[in-house]
Amino acid sequence: MVVDISKETFQEEVLSATQPVLVDFWGPSCQPCLALMPFVHELAGKYAEKLKIVKVDSSKNRRLCIDLKVMSLPSFLLYEAGQEVGRLAGKDVSASGITGFLESRLR
Repeated sequence: MVVDISKETFQEEVLSATQPVLVDFWGPSCQPCLALMPFVHELAGKYAEKLKIVKVDSSKNRRLCIDLKVMSLPSFLLYEAGQEVGRLAGKDVSASGITGFLESRLR
């Protein structure tokens, strides 16, 4: 299951999580973001035992995007133990790119 979060719930859902968390920064006018959305939901099922996946609507959480230096969409940030351990953005954001990114970082 993919959870929608905001600046108000980021601490609890991401930084305080006991398992790794993949944060999907997306926007309602970002066509690549919308195209990847079904794949992100598929990943949530595939990695349910290893990973929590959350989504942040950048249009409603601009301050959070600025604070985390998310400059382009779609962007995926991976957190472990409250720390960012990886980031995927720009040309690397594709279904295969996300899968490779996760496979190289999750044990």
